[in-house]
Amino acid sequence: MTAISLHERLQQPHILLAPGIYDALSALVAEQAGFEALYLSGASIAYTRLGRSDVGLTTYTEVEDTLARITERVRTPVIVDADTGFGNALNMQRTVRGFERAGAAMVQVEDQGFPKRCGHLDGKTVVPVAEMCGKLRAALDARHDARTLILARTDAIAVEGIEAAFERAERYLECGVDALFIEALRTPGQMDAACQRFAHRIPLLANMVEGGKTPVQSAQELGARGFRIAIFPGGTARAVAHTLQGYYASLHTHQTTAPYKERMLDFDGLNALIGTPELMEQGRRYE
Repeated sequence: MTAISLHERLQQPHILLAPGIYDALSALVAEQAGFEALYLSGASIAYTRLGRSDVGLTTYTEVEDTLARITERVRTPVIVDADTGFGNALNMQRTVRGFERAGAAMVQVEDQGFPKRCGHLDGKTVVPVAEMCGKLRAALDARHDARTLILARTDAIAVEGIEAAFERAERYLECGVDALFIEALRTPGQMDAACQRFAHRIPLLANMVEGGKTPVQSAQELGARGFRIAIFPGGTARAVAHTLQGYYASLHTHQTTAPYKERMLDFDGLNALIGTPELMEQGRRYE
């Protein structure tokens, strides 16, 4: 699937489910599971590359490098979290151009102030509406290909309230963005209000964070409400962290992986997943 087919996919009535990924291996496993799109969040990179929280520590180059490694390995389109664009409108243009070169199908931009933080953490700030609109126009102008989609996110609910967040979304829609993301809707009623106001005009994204501010629902439930994209961005890192806790605890206790064997891939299993036999065959063609 290419960026244009991602655009076409968003015209279809059923919701697009995009799981969180954080590197080429997680992207490959997700692609093999059959997902139509993948979501690379700044938080997942902070968790896995830095072992740190999502509090604005991740840089443009770290995200670009991670994205390029992923898109070199998988064909499934990637929605990438560009945070605040890593600076002002000029930084935003560099970010969009770099992420587009690295293979992004959709670039997500948010209106938080710096230091930004996870949308489900308290203590956020937002920039003035005019500043965000300037950054969105800069992002749209920076695209080499109009098929690279721009997703505008507002974090204003926690700072200014839901009506202000909706007004910001209206302004961002006027800029010409391709999709909207109203972060941290608190209740099913707020989710319905967002869909009633925007879903008939532009694709809306719902962010499912286990233990976060928004009630976690299935993709089917979200689609019935009117959302067109559902992401579960941090669930992958949380699942992997939980698995590693069990694996390392077992190895430390038993001094062997034998008790954990049935919950692991063996040597051949991992090589089959990542395509080692095919890679070796490709190499033999050049001998």
